[in-house]
Amino acid sequence: MNTYRPGRDHTSRTFPVVPPIYQTTTFELDDTSYADIQGTGGLHETWYSRFGNPTVDAAAAEVARLHGAARSLMTASGMAAVATTLVTLLRSGDTVVASKQVYGDTDDLLTRDLPALGITVIRVDAFDTDGWERAVAEHRPTVLYGETLSNPQLRLMNIPAVADIAHAAGARLVVDNTFATPFCTRPLALGADVVVESATKFLAGHSDVVAGAVTVDDEALAEEVQRRLITFGGCLDPHAAFLAWRGMRTFGVRLAEACRSAEIIATKLAEEPDIEHVRHPSRLDHPDAGAVVDAVMPGARGAMLSLVFAGGDERVLRVLRRLRVAVEATSLGGVETLASVPFNSSHFNMTPQQRADAGIPPGMLRLSVGLEGADELIADLRQAIAATS
Repeated sequence: MNTYRPGRDHTSRTFPVVPPIYQTTTFELDDTSYADIQGTGGLHETWYSRFGNPTVDAAAAEVARLHGAARSLMTASGMAAVATTLVTLLRSGDTVVASKQVYGDTDDLLTRDLPALGITVIRVDAFDTDGWERAVAEHRPTVLYGETLSNPQLRLMNIPAVADIAHAAGARLVVDNTFATPFCTRPLALGADVVVESATKFLAGHSDVVAGAVTVDDEALAEEVQRRLITFGGCLDPHAAFLAWRGMRTFGVRLAEACRSAEIIATKLAEEPDIEHVRHPSRLDHPDAGAVVDAVMPGARGAMLSLVFAGGDERVLRVLRRLRVAVEATSLGGVETLASVPFNSSHFNMTPQQRADAGIPPGMLRLSVGLEGADELIADLRQAIAATS
C-alpha cells in the first residue's frame, strides 16, 4: 500500500515571490490548531478553508494595505460583504439609516430582506447631510449606510460629516467604496467604521473574478464579521483570491491611467452639442464641487463618468450600439472600457418617473473607463454620436 502523504514535502526555506494557490479544503492539525479551535472557534489558525486560507489571507492583506487599514476580510462577492456586514451589526428591532442612492441588489437587501428580519430601514438622499442629521435625530439608528459615489448619478456622500453625525449618536457608519476605490478615497481615514467593496470591480480590475472585501480598523469588529462570514459560508475560494491578489498588484498604475483618461474624456465631451450634460467629480459644474469633493476625493476623481445624450433613451441606446471600442456590458472597473444605459440595465426595474426622481434622466449613459487611452475612447464616442445624429 502506498503510504505517501501529499503535502509533507514542503520546506520552510521556500519563499515564493508570488503567494501560492493553496487549493485545499483542509490542513493538517497539531496541538496549536486544536487550542485555537477550542479557544476562539478557529479564527486565528489555518485549519479549514471556510475559516481561513493563506491565499485568501494574502488577498485580504493587500486590500488592507491599499486602505492603510488594520484588517480586511475577503468575501465571495461584493454583496456578500454588504449583507454579512449589515447582518453582523444589526439585530431585530434596530434601525439603519441608508442612502436612497445605492446599488440595485443593496436596495433589495434594504427594502426586502432587512425588514423581514425585523430591522427598520429609513432612507435619505446620500448627498443631503442635513437629511442624514434629521433622520438620525428622529430614529436613533444603530448603523448608517451609504456609498462614496452614487450609481450612476456620481453624487458624493460627505463622509466626514456623516461619520460625525453617526458617532455623535453612538452609531456606526458603513461605506461602500466600490466606485471610488482606495486610490481616490480611504473612508476609514475620513471617519467611517467599515468599508465594503466589490473587489470584482477596480480592485481586481480584470473582469475575470467575483469577489468582495470588508475593511476595518477595529480587530474586535473584524472578528464579529468573520464569525458571520464563516457561518453564512460567504468565503472566497483560493483560486479566486489569487486572481484578486494578482489584479491588485497593478492597482495603482491602472487607476492612475483610468482616472486621468476619465477626466480628459469628461472635459472633451462636454463640448459636444449632442451631449446635454457630463457628470464627473473633476468638473466644476458637478453639484458637489468644492468642499465636499475636495474632502472626499482630494486627489484623483475616479474612472466613472455619466453622459446625458439629447434624444433620450432611444437615442442613447443607438449610440451605445454604435460603439466599437467601449463594450456594452454591465459591471465596471476592468481594463476594458464598459458602457451601459441605466434604463435597461442597473435601473430597468424602475419606471421612467422613478428614474427621473432618482436623478437618472432619459438619455444617460454610464462609462467605466479602462486603459485603451482617452483619445481612442473620445474618437469612438464621437463616431457613435455622428452615426446617430
